Amino acid sequence: MTSKTVLTSPNAELRVISSEFPKEEFGTKETAAFTRDLIETMRVENGIGIAAPQVGVHKRVIIVDVGNNKPQAFFNPKITSKSFTKIESEEGCLSVPGVFGIVKRHRSVTVTAQNIKGLNETFRAEGLMAIVFQHEIDHLDGILFIDKVTRYTSHPKL
Repeated sequence: MTSKTVLTSPNAELRVISSEFPKEEFGTKETAAFTRDLIETMRVENGIGIAAPQVGVHKRVIIVDVGNNKPQAFFNPKITSKSFTKIESEEGCLSVPGVFGIVKRHRSVTVTAQNIKGLNETFRAEGLMAIVFQHEIDHLDGILFIDKVTRYTSHPKL
């Protein structure tokens, strides 16, 4: 496993919309190695989620690990339903170091994605896991949490 360099704002690469993960790349050694590298990068950076664009790869891949120490890779994730209720919570981001702020997100989401073998799966997430899914999927669309902050709680310029 190799830890990758995390791109940081204002790097324009973070604003690129990612392409679908190609069918022909599922189940390959390269995909397995990239997934391991993404997980290693997230761990080295003490993250609970990471998206491929954060390491300069513009494919729809995210890793989510909300404390169970079993990070999972999600390929081509889509939010298929979301709760009416939203919650406010403090967020940070590996690509925006030292900055934290309050973001309003859906309390629960249903996500459809493919696993590393290309099989379709559906996940229901609530609370922190729902927040992480929304945050990481935003990265795939070139959106950073700072675009949604309602109030900064920590910022180098504050």
